[in-house]
Amino acid sequence: MKLWEEKDKKRNEIIDQFTVGKDRYYDTLLAKYDCKASIAHSKMLAKVNILSKNESDKLNKVLYEIIDEIKKGEFEIEDEFEDMHSKIEFVLIQKLGDLGKKIHTARSRNDQVLVAIQLFVKDELNSIKKEIHSLFNILIKLSEKYKSYIIPGYTHMQLAMPSSFGLWFSAYAETLIDDIISINNALSIVDQNPLGSAAGYGTSFPIDRKSTTKSLNFSELKYNSLAAQISRGKIEKQTLSAISSLSSTVSKFCMDICLYMGQDFNFISFPDDLTTGSSIMPHKKNPDIFELIRGKCNIIQSLPNQINLLTTNLPSGYHREMQLTKGPLIESINEIKSCLKIFNHSIKKIIINKNIIDNPKYDYLFTVDSLNKWVMKGIPFRDAYKKMKLEIKNKNYIPNKKLKHTHVGSIGNLNLNDIKMKMKKYY
Repeated sequence: MKLWEEKDKKRNEIIDQFTVGKDRYYDTLLAKYDCKASIAHSKMLAKVNILSKNESDKLNKVLYEIIDEIKKGEFEIEDEFEDMHSKIEFVLIQKLGDLGKKIHTARSRNDQVLVAIQLFVKDELNSIKKEIHSLFNILIKLSEKYKSYIIPGYTHMQLAMPSSFGLWFSAYAETLIDDIISINNALSIVDQNPLGSAAGYGTSFPIDRKSTTKSLNFSELKYNSLAAQISRGKIEKQTLSAISSLSSTVSKFCMDICLYMGQDFNFISFPDDLTTGSSIMPHKKNPDIFELIRGKCNIIQSLPNQINLLTTNLPSGYHREMQLTKGPLIESINEIKSCLKIFNHSIKKIIINKNIIDNPKYDYLFTVDSLNKWVMKGIPFRDAYKKMKLEIKNKNYIPNKKLKHTHVGSIGNLNLNDIKMKMKKYY
């Protein structure tokens, strides 16, 4: 069933398969939001006397029944239906007769799908924020617990200066705040009601768009009807950019973990149930979980560019390729939620090596701290630097591993409470 097609027209399965693609699957995830928007739309139509209150109540009763079916996993969009809109309207007509045909009054599938996507994205971004907050809390606890244990810091993959597990964990904790800010920015764009813009040029019906904005709990109305339609693509791009930012953080963290688990580093380990073995090498404990998260997050980081290329130079108004933004958007949301869930489950079980710097290969970590002490005694920094370089060259350097770092954000002053307050501000 196509909402726009003649009743007895023969279905071309090849064209149908190509034009619909995976939309039926994606629409099963959006259908709940299409029903919610239809309920708000129906109430508004009654408010402006296009429907009677009794008609609106009957429509909404069936729409709530469909939502219950969706929650139970019983809602299906069969092949004879083009999308969720046609299936839902079919059910309304099947149960209510001609009254069901009135639900599409004063709207288009263009604003229908827009509002469903935006309601879906709002819910999902807030769900992702909760997972980020959980990870943040885990990392702050790990940072506090292991703040006194020193690990090597690297630049150019070469030994650099002393770091600590506390600095490492809290670095990623604070970086997650940046990702929360990115998600908040995406939410501010998504949280604008497009319903009532119809196909992008409004309608001659005297609808009340502020009413549906309030009913659907949008913070703002997208006033201009055409602006609502040309936001398609931008909404997906902003959402994917925020998820990409988060994916970058998680991917980098996983890369650190994979390195630090290696025998050449041996900084950390995980219980056997979080690692995998080898079919040929019995000594292996592979970080498959973190490698897969890293790979999935790296793929997600490519998606904003994909949407950018898809929507570049399209003129104003709706175009069918907008349909192709659904897949990357929904798949990326599902993937990042899955990655965060397994990462949060795993990272809290991390086992640290508490004696890393006992190994003499890390002695040069302390050269800068040693020459800084000379500077504090009055030697100019450049002279102290040259003196230390000569000691290293002549193999006379003896490390002093007693550290005193006091400034804000250093290994001796992590400012965890300030970082927690910053998260509270943006979360």
